[in-house]
Amino acid sequence: MSFPYKHVLLIGATSGIGAAMADHLISQGINVTAVGRRKDRLDSFHPSIDAVFLNAGIQHRCDFSHPSTVNLPRFNREITTNFTSFVALTHAFLPYLLGKEGNSGLIYTGTQISLVPAYTMPAYSASKAALDAFIMCLREQLRDTNVRVMHLSPPLVQTELHDAEVGAEVGRKMGMPVERFTDEAWKELESGKENVIIGSVGGSSKEQFSEIVERREEAFGRLAKLLRSH
Repeated sequence: MSFPYKHVLLIGATSGIGAAMADHLISQGINVTAVGRRKDRLDSFHPSIDAVFLNAGIQHRCDFSHPSTVNLPRFNREITTNFTSFVALTHAFLPYLLGKEGNSGLIYTGTQISLVPAYTMPAYSASKAALDAFIMCLREQLRDTNVRVMHLSPPLVQTELHDAEVGAEVGRKMGMPVERFTDEAWKELESGKENVIIGSVGGSSKEQFSEIVERREEAFGRLAKLLRSH
């Protein structure tokens, strides 16, 4: 299945990957409603929306070997932004998407760090790992519905995400250019892929990372089959 959606609600569209993906979707003739972390009443204001793209995220370093330096409120805020807000938004949008006639979709921007944690960023790594597991469970629960679940796993990308820790001058030169990422991600989405892996992190090849994902999917499938039988 190709990318069939004609009107995408994109949350987290004001910067970074979200802004670049919004521009790319528009260039492909897809209507985009771009917002921050807010939800309007779709059934009243945007009845044509058939996909929701959840993209917001923040990232900070912290070091538990020096407990006095750990900012726990900021740590918890990072977990909320990167994970629990996605769960809340998913819960809010699903009645609308499930009630649509025809196909609808949920698209999430995660990270390869969800499987290969960056030890200097434990909150980011843990929150994205939680999101990754949630997406897998959600996809299985929705498998017999009209809602498809897609997951983008970017590598390090040149965006504002790194500004707070290393500054814009350094951070926006780290990793893959955002335009290249969006071009490659769009090709994968358009081809119908639900797990979109672009590039690699930590010195691993894309093939090595893809193998981890595939083996995990196989193990997940076996467990899901067992759970369905009980």
